Amino acid sequence: MKSSKINISVITGSRAEYGLLKNFLFLLKKDKKIKLNLIVTGSHLSKSHGNTQTEIIKDGFKHFDKIYLNLKKGKNSEIINSMSKLLTSYEKIFSKRKPDLVIVLGDRYELLPGAICCLINRYNLAHIHGGEVTNGAYDDEIRHCISKIAQLHFVTHKVHKMRLIQMGENKKNIFNVGGLGVDAIQKTKIVKKNEIEKKLNFKFLKKNLLVTFHPVTKEQINTKNQIDNLLSSLKKLKDTFILFTGVNSDTNYLIVEKQIKKFIKKTKNCKIIPSLGQKNYLSILKYIDGVVGNSSSGILEVPSFKVATINIGSRQEGRIQSKSVINCSYKSKDISKALKKIYDDKFKKILKISSNPYRKIGSSKKIYNIVRRYKKLNFKKKFLDLKF
Repeated sequence: MKSSKINISVITGSRAEYGLLKNFLFLLKKDKKIKLNLIVTGSHLSKSHGNTQTEIIKDGFKHFDKIYLNLKKGKNSEIINSMSKLLTSYEKIFSKRKPDLVIVLGDRYELLPGAICCLINRYNLAHIHGGEVTNGAYDDEIRHCISKIAQLHFVTHKVHKMRLIQMGENKKNIFNVGGLGVDAIQKTKIVKKNEIEKKLNFKFLKKNLLVTFHPVTKEQINTKNQIDNLLSSLKKLKDTFILFTGVNSDTNYLIVEKQIKKFIKKTKNCKIIPSLGQKNYLSILKYIDGVVGNSSSGILEVPSFKVATINIGSRQEGRIQSKSVINCSYKSKDISKALKKIYDDKFKKILKISSNPYRKIGSSKKIYNIVRRYKKLNFKKKFLDLKF
């Protein structure tokens, strides 16, 4: 006899996307009418990326399905082989769990095989953060592919809803709930400055920067030159503490990681932490002058702290941005110019009046309330044309 509970499977493949999902997962877990199955894969299970499954366990999710991947060399062949393994692994897990609904967030390659498995086996799929654009990474195409497979959409901005409608999706199944990152900030108790220093074993200085730089996957460019240009600009700074976060598992991640570690050995007042954890990460944003690199967090979450973001290159090109974001090229002179602008009095005034375009209150709760009654929706999918 089939259970009366709604059987929901949620896939997470990285620390960043888990941090966004966490509060939503708590709501699902507490609901006695929902049976939650968490599927953990990607960099969560990699020691070199911080083994962030430990954070998931600490949050109370002690039982989950795992799919281990070979991410040691950061080559395209590894990613393709991993996607092949993921496809067959998701098939085995879904066959066992029999989900009524599968939920994914974002655009990582770990998620696409899960979406394809849903398509072939006719599992209902919900997609969070669809309709966005990031021209510099193949994540962009992956995100759109997942959106075309999904029946239910939760977007972060009205423009993203319009983009999905343009892609032929039914507007009745698209909900603008705002950014889950902003939601997480509102629910996180910030750790005090001295406690952060003691916990992570570093000292803030007069000036402080957080650096997150990932490989750019959709350009025929020299990854080493990109990261070296950034590091040469950072080396010129004085009285500045520089905290690096870990690099994600995209192609050529080892090149970026190797250059950062070499830089730290030769430079004072620097530290790298593979994974800060959401609470530490959000707390650090409270005490720094700017975030430097090409992470989506600099666009989606950091503006809520009225902290500057230096967004380098094309990886996040196409995203709707706050006035707190400074865009620059990969050239060292342009990065140095952007670093100088952070401390400019004129720009500081802009920071004070800037706002986060992804801010909506209660995003997690909004998704939860829709998901828990999703069976009432019509999931028969067809392509809806605009009026020509």
